[in-house]
Amino acid sequence: MAETGFVEIEIGDNEPQGSIIWLHGLGADGHDFEPIVPELRLPPALGLRFVFPHAPVRPVTLNGGMAMRAWYDIYSLERDGPADAAGIRASAELLEQWITREQERGIRADRIVVAGFSQGGAIALHTGLRAKQELAGILALSTYLPMPNAFASEAVATDLPVFMAHGTLDPVLPMALGRESADFLLAGGYNVEWHDYPMAHSVCLEEIGDIRTWLLSVYGTE
Repeated sequence: MAETGFVEIEIGDNEPQGSIIWLHGLGADGHDFEPIVPELRLPPALGLRFVFPHAPVRPVTLNGGMAMRAWYDIYSLERDGPADAAGIRASAELLEQWITREQERGIRADRIVVAGFSQGGAIALHTGLRAKQELAGILALSTYLPMPNAFASEAVATDLPVFMAHGTLDPVLPMALGRESADFLLAGGYNVEWHDYPMAHSVCLEEIGDIRTWLLSVYGTE
């Protein structure tokens, strides 16, 4: 099991019936998206557990080799630049372990959403679309699909609901990268819902409202 630690929040008074495993972005930690739980205003009757894992600490090439929490190394922001395939696959294995952990705690695979922002969203997409068991969905914010050349031969989950969102003013990961990934998936028949907002590399209130609507839909309450 991953030894990097995590933050956990449950809504509802009874045993959770679903789990959302949410991965943070580069340099942050599991506390980063902790405040979003009350902002989503999800009904307690839904009985959800939010799990926010901390990424391992590793040197990041793009940041001058500085060590920070990161799901994988970044060599370049160029779409066709080299990717840290080993790091991406290692973090995908960590996410798979978190998924298994939730199943061992009584949550069915089809009640588990994998989510993430930026780097975390890339790992959520990479892992969720390759999952051997049908998950509830993927929430991918301000991110892109990593290792697209390996995707066709590895991905399996074509019917899985995918929510992708991006800021039109994002200076870190330009929206074109996210939109290109969404279009790539849509062209392959994947079930992608796309949203964009006039914001930078962040999350906005309108987006939180759309995430809430999507989660209610995924969990069959709307």
